Amino acid sequence: MEKDTNEYNSGIDRRSFLSLTALAGIGFTMPQSTFGTTNMVEPELNDTNFSTQKRKLGTLEVSAIALGCMEAVGVYGPKPDRNQMINLIRKAYEKGVTYFDTAQAYGMGADEEIVGEAVKPFRDKVVIASKWGFNMESDDPNRGPVNSDPKHIRKIVELSLKRLNTDVIDLMYQHRVDPKVPIEDVAGTIKDLIQEGKIKHFGMCEASAETIRKAHTVQAVSAVQSEYSILWRGPETLFSTLEELNIGLVPWCPLAAGFLTGTINENTVIPVNDARVTVPRLFPDNRKENMQYVHFVIDWAKRKNCTPAQFALAWILAQKPWIVPIPGTTKMAHLEENIGAANIVFTIAEMHEINQDLAKMTVKGDRLRPEAMKLVGL
Repeated sequence: MEKDTNEYNSGIDRRSFLSLTALAGIGFTMPQSTFGTTNMVEPELNDTNFSTQKRKLGTLEVSAIALGCMEAVGVYGPKPDRNQMINLIRKAYEKGVTYFDTAQAYGMGADEEIVGEAVKPFRDKVVIASKWGFNMESDDPNRGPVNSDPKHIRKIVELSLKRLNTDVIDLMYQHRVDPKVPIEDVAGTIKDLIQEGKIKHFGMCEASAETIRKAHTVQAVSAVQSEYSILWRGPETLFSTLEELNIGLVPWCPLAAGFLTGTINENTVIPVNDARVTVPRLFPDNRKENMQYVHFVIDWAKRKNCTPAQFALAWILAQKPWIVPIPGTTKMAHLEENIGAANIVFTIAEMHEINQDLAKMTVKGDRLRPEAMKLVGL
């Protein structure tokens, strides 16, 4: 393919993007009329505020692209400076992001504290999403890896409220389904907490369609969070259920832990303090096989005049109007880059070609380590 001669370079990689934004101060926005459509017009950079781009998770309205805040405690590498992350979260709000995702499990609550401090100046204008579900800060440490005992749920909600420095949590997810507790009991506990004014909306993570339906009969589920990306399309089996019940999908790891950005290849040495070192599909031999996805994304990014990350996020946004990805980052330029994915629109023919080609490809290696795989799809 010939190199695009457009002033905004075709197929920009992440390193080039960092330099470009530092020099040019590019701001990414998009007209509301083109978002989430198969608009035939190529994307443009303009002065429309990104905050006009909204999507709904059930009845909860949020920005079309959210910010996953897990990296505030250094999961994919060294822990970043606290003030750096607070500034990044606040900058995200200035650019129109209104949904910030955290969890009790991230740094044993330290992540919640950072998010709470960061959003304090504009708390009533944003959605804070947190999670309980792992057997942490528990009165029964030998219970196993997950804990959704009603008493434990209440305990963690109180701790999260304190750490987030807020009176109410906008969206509270069950981080993983607990097979020892009927999901109806879990949903009933959340329903009570909603009535008490401590939670506004109920979410679930990595749950099966059957479990989602059972929970929804007791307390409406607003969102389901699951890993979803060009590399992992498993949640598409839930689409009909989510659409029927008016439940949104919130993809975590929408860039496959950075793999789809092209910054990792089969020769990359992942540090031992990086969580990606435990992911089977990113083991060196598997990574080599899975590079076909990276090359695919890079080729399409060139065609769409965007970065690989933007293409990968835009593809997710184009699948359904009730999908809100939560890419995370510690870098301001990557934040701007991710938000810029809202500029990318596809024709019907392009989406057909993309999905038809993806259907011919197979991922090598599981998306999680074996013990973690046992906790999904329940």
